[in-house]
Amino acid sequence: MYVMNLPIMLYDDTCKLCHRFARTVDALASGRLTIVGHYTPEGKRIREEILDDAATEMFWVIDKRGAYGGRAAILPLIRSILTTKGGLGMSHDDAKCSDACSIFLRSYSLITHSKHISFDAPRRNI
Repeated sequence: MYVMNLPIMLYDDTCKLCHRFARTVDALASGRLTIVGHYTPEGKRIREEILDDAATEMFWVIDKRGAYGGRAAILPLIRSILTTKGGLGMSHDDAKCSDACSIFLRSYSLITHSKHISFDAPRRNI
């Protein structure tokens, strides 16, 4: 099992718009934030360990306090971009993007979807 330090951003790596968003975040964070696709082996493990079945409907930021999805992840994401120093960045060749992703559907889901999962005790890694 591979251990990743927090924070981590989890995104839909089958969606072109989501992949562009993740690449933008990676550039803003200068590769210091670990960014993982939902459908990679690491992403599947994180979803099974921490998140629920609806996790793929939105992007997530997982930090030492909890997991934040969709709208609730925006402020933790900004905080992570500004403060994270030891992440792994993003592997750009892992994306399996399709043209089927609708910009309107993804934009709508960002506005309507929001979730926060608190951890019982602060975590340093997953």
